[in-house]
Amino acid sequence: MTQFEGELSPPFEIAEPADWRAPIIFNSPHSGSVYPPDFLDASRIDLVSLRRSEDSFMDELIADLSGRGFPTVRVNFPRSYVDVNREPYELDPRMFNGRLPSFANTRSMRVAGGLGTIPRVVGDGQEIYRERINVDEALGRIEALYKPYHRALRRLINKAHQAFGTVILVDCHSMPSVGVSRDEPRRPDIVIGDRYGTSCASLLPDLVEEIMSGLGYSIGRNKPYAGGFITEHYGNPASGLHTVQLELNRAIYMDERRRERSPRFAQVAADFTTLADALAQVPLGDLGPFQAAAE
Repeated sequence: MTQFEGELSPPFEIAEPADWRAPIIFNSPHSGSVYPPDFLDASRIDLVSLRRSEDSFMDELIADLSGRGFPTVRVNFPRSYVDVNREPYELDPRMFNGRLPSFANTRSMRVAGGLGTIPRVVGDGQEIYRERINVDEALGRIEALYKPYHRALRRLINKAHQAFGTVILVDCHSMPSVGVSRDEPRRPDIVIGDRYGTSCASLLPDLVEEIMSGLGYSIGRNKPYAGGFITEHYGNPASGLHTVQLELNRAIYMDERRRERSPRFAQVAADFTTLADALAQVPLGDLGPFQAAAE
């Protein structure tokens, strides 16, 4: 990990059970809260503001699942430092001193919004950096943090695919209880994202909705979150690779202002266990190879 060995060791953690109960992986890529001192020094905003981008405690909500036979993955560095739910080189040239490599994607919608692989802003739109950062610094973060995470996730997915013939990746996120725009309607308790039917077999989001609505949660589909790079990149139903994104309303399990767990936290974690148990009952023959729905 070169320069990241101290503060970010390990940069991510995989809890893999000795015996897999089912080929289901629970991933929390945005719950990291270890902020390198150099990053804090370069930021124009304080730690409280930086943490608004975190999916706080999402990794804890799924932590017990590894003891029940389901691998879990958690990232320890914050998404405001490196966002692994992006292409490897979605970079805004206005942020950097030096020339970006020719293969960098500088024109994506996420870059335009300031939320590339090295984000320019936090979730509420505040600029992160006081001044431009060196291109080599950005590329170093990608090499030392982003790429090892995706190599490890790919190995885990391939292991499940080879052993079971199919795999389900549940990408776990959280969202603010209210949107930035006043015109946005009240957000549901959970938004299920499947890239509009292209990242997984339709029976999976249907089952998630059935289980979680039965537990009292209100459910949305694909709006305002259909799934990011991880959902799109690792979801290939035709090959038996299924990815579904879950966005959990933060007001359900935490005090958003104080960033503290709420009294309902333990129940929400228990409900994730119920969901995992239900997904484990899906017959593997129903999961692939499977032809995704047409857009």
